[in-house]
Amino acid sequence: MTTAPGRHRITELPIGRRIAQLRARRGLTQQVFADRIGKSHSWVDKVERGIRSLDRISVIHTVAAVLGVTPETILAPTTSSRPEPATDTTAAAVEHLRAALARYDTPTPDQPTPSAADLHHRIQYAWTAYQHAHYPQLLRMLPDLLTHTRHTTTARADAAHLQTRVYRLTAHLLTKLDEAHLAWLAADRAITTAAGHPWHTAAAAIPLTQALRALHRPTLAIQAALTAVPLIDPAATDHPAPDDHALTGTLLIEAALAAATGNDPTTAHQLTDRADELAATMSHRQRRPDDSDTTTGFGPTAVELARAHIATALGDPRQAITHHQHATASHGWRELPAEHRAAHLIDIAHAYLDTGNPTAASHAIITADQTAPAETRTRPTTHTVITTLLRTGPTPDLTRLATTIGLTPRP
Repeated sequence: MTTAPGRHRITELPIGRRIAQLRARRGLTQQVFADRIGKSHSWVDKVERGIRSLDRISVIHTVAAVLGVTPETILAPTTSSRPEPATDTTAAAVEHLRAALARYDTPTPDQPTPSAADLHHRIQYAWTAYQHAHYPQLLRMLPDLLTHTRHTTTARADAAHLQTRVYRLTAHLLTKLDEAHLAWLAADRAITTAAGHPWHTAAAAIPLTQALRALHRPTLAIQAALTAVPLIDPAATDHPAPDDHALTGTLLIEAALAAATGNDPTTAHQLTDRADELAATMSHRQRRPDDSDTTTGFGPTAVELARAHIATALGDPRQAITHHQHATASHGWRELPAEHRAAHLIDIAHAYLDTGNPTAASHAIITADQTAPAETRTRPTTHTVITTLLRTGPTPDLTRLATTIGLTPRP
């Protein structure tokens, strides 16, 4: 599709201008559009002018539905027509993040300190970006968020909550980028900043467990996850909150994955069975990742995906593929964040390779790229899989993706 001189493709526009153009195409005034999505005229005007961000997935889905487009159209990276940042660019961004983690400066009197409300919206938006795997965007956002949450003058408890959320998000992203030691530091900061608050401490244990697993410390990873479970275990209360079920189940899954990494199938299966039982006690309708940055997507589908990953780690790729096929055929698959789905597809590509099926592995990688481009284009682990596939007879689609990323077949 071509564009007239001076005009841009929808996906090349900033999100606010993108919404404004889509609204105009449907012949909606700002007021009519505001009425249909249940917001004020002022809210719409601020979003379209880039003053206010879309920071809740539920709102993004509502906006997309009224505009007659998919949520991905609303959130598509503004550089979708160009390749994702090259590895050296990502490395430079990680260094900026490392520097932000190393700073302990305090604000000077002439420095404005952001309000708690402003930080809350920015952090919520950052978590939304993570769920949609907009990692280059996050790398640009996180250094300032780390600094601003440290400088905020809000109440101590609120400030600790904000800082914990940012440290957790930082740890998740750094693990994705194979910066496990730095991820461990961020996760440890999250645990410390949580200051013993049971729920926030348990939530921070998730990225800590992931970082330890990436550092090949399965025993420590299991301990980190299981130590956190009693803090919010639904079995300890008569009226547990839905988030308690999801958080407990996710911790059990992380511990199971760590056990599989440590070649302990008995523990891995026992923990997964516990998570499965917990998922069965939740609502039959899997909870959508709407407005909570801590939403894990936990439910029966997440447990089935974990079984696939565990089977791969334990050397049973055929069983992994069976679990994968069951999970992706379920209704819950589409309810998971794009980041979760794309990451799983990359993991299952390993299983397909191990069964001698490079065609299926290539298809999994291409589907992951269509789901969340940054998951394939910025993660080193994906580059390794693609490089392997390039040696085994690449498909045209995979060759194009490899060229976009900057990978070439080796003779």
